[in-house]
Amino acid sequence: MVPRVLLGTAVIPDTDKELRLYRSGDVFSIKILGRGDLMNSRMHGSEKALAELAGERLQGRARPRLLVGGLGMGFTLAAALQTVGPDAEVVVAELVPEVVSWNRTLIGEPAGHPLRDPRSRVYVGDVGNLIRQEPAGFDAILMDVDNGPEALVRRENDWLYGAAGLQATRNALRPSGVLAIWSVSADRSFSRRLQQAGFDTTEHVVRAHRAGKGPRHHIWIGVAR
Repeated sequence: MVPRVLLGTAVIPDTDKELRLYRSGDVFSIKILGRGDLMNSRMHGSEKALAELAGERLQGRARPRLLVGGLGMGFTLAAALQTVGPDAEVVVAELVPEVVSWNRTLIGEPAGHPLRDPRSRVYVGDVGNLIRQEPAGFDAILMDVDNGPEALVRRENDWLYGAAGLQATRNALRPSGVLAIWSVSADRSFSRRLQQAGFDTTEHVVRAHRAGKGPRHHIWIGVAR
């Protein structure tokens, strides 16, 4: 059996929850102490799909500016960078400073070191604060925060997926801007909230593994009316 090695720990701000970064052979994983994997470098198909589905609706836009909520292991950011051209800017907001450091030093390789891309920018802090600070600032916002609308890691994340958070997100988008949201599961009430917040919405079920295997995850794509 390949041993699992602890590489680092971090406390999630405003919580008592501890993140732990492990390596087992060539696989990295981030866990919450006392729970299972939060993410790992082997299963990232749905994160890639999140960016690709959003990118399809940005074709033809000049100098697009995107916001990715949640760095994780960098796979959503990497896929977002692949969907846009050389004149784009992709801002990634990450709450936990250590996660940014891990991506720069320990776990960047599986995703292709997207933080080294000159089109990427890092905001260390709550993505909700950045959304409120930048009205009409983005052509697309990709949310890969917590478990989706049913936030389990941090209570403050509930705001992002409630009526006030969705309205703030819509205000942060440019005309016909795109909102893409990842979730571990479906949520009919959230679909209704998206519609009520002014988004024309489609829903997609995708596999967690890049080879089309693993758990099914849920993605909402909303276009601002």
